Amino acid sequence: MQSPFQLLLDLFDEARPAPIAVRPAPTVLTQDVEPSPGEPLAGLLAPQAFRHPDANREARLGEVLVAYEFRRARRKNIGFAVGPEGLVVSAPRWVPLYEVEQALRAKSRWIVNKLEAARERQERLETARITWRDGASFPYLGEPVILVLDPRHDFRESGGVLHTDSSTLPGVARQTLHIGLPHTANEAQIRDSVQAWLMRQAKALFVERLNHYAPRLNVQWRKLSLSSAGTLWGTARTDGSIRLNWRLVHFRLPVIDYVVAHELSHLRVMDHSPRFWETVKTVVPNYSELRGQLKDEALPVWS
Repeated sequence: MQSPFQLLLDLFDEARPAPIAVRPAPTVLTQDVEPSPGEPLAGLLAPQAFRHPDANREARLGEVLVAYEFRRARRKNIGFAVGPEGLVVSAPRWVPLYEVEQALRAKSRWIVNKLEAARERQERLETARITWRDGASFPYLGEPVILVLDPRHDFRESGGVLHTDSSTLPGVARQTLHIGLPHTANEAQIRDSVQAWLMRQAKALFVERLNHYAPRLNVQWRKLSLSSAGTLWGTARTDGSIRLNWRLVHFRLPVIDYVVAHELSHLRVMDHSPRFWETVKTVVPNYSELRGQLKDEALPVWS
């Protein structure tokens, strides 16, 4: 016979709820990984670099790597020239390399700024490159002209006809140049035909502007010839001969006028002294602004 105390314990066990079975947590396989130090951001991003195709030395100018062409030359000091291909450094034979490197560091900001400007200009030039075909667009006197191949006409005398149509959009004139070529013409034929037309327009316009500015500057020009120079827009000789780059017709007329006045002013002052610029200013007061446009504008590459 159970004791009253044991009977009480048995009654308590029966009243207690059965334990809830808990599933064991799934086993997680872990692997100790050695923490790696963080890589600096500078190591993830390649430094900006400029490389001349004929580079034989390089220098780190701040965060910029510059591979440049180094030349020994007959000169009195160290010279730096930045062009489309990159940096060229010229130094006298007696100057040690460490002095060249010091000069590079001293001019680092100027060099990098010039290289960046040259790269941006080259990119703009590539963007302006024309695919010569029907519907191509090119600038003429600062405005876009659309090329139309028109085999119905040969335009033998003029080389082409420029049409202005203002009916497309109100207040917007659409210019088209009709060239007498078949649609099967290749790029070289189309390019040469457009160039011939532009050169014809350039010569007529240049004569007009020379005759406009010569009396104002009290000079006489005697001969005009067209140039195809890559970077030289014009030259003047003491005998009154003027050479002007035909590609000036891509620019607006005020820019063309600046170049014309510039060369005519050389018939009075054959240098770029303050007296020369004062002469230019008498007929083109804002010559500095126009000169900047002449340098910055990206024109089509004729090649």
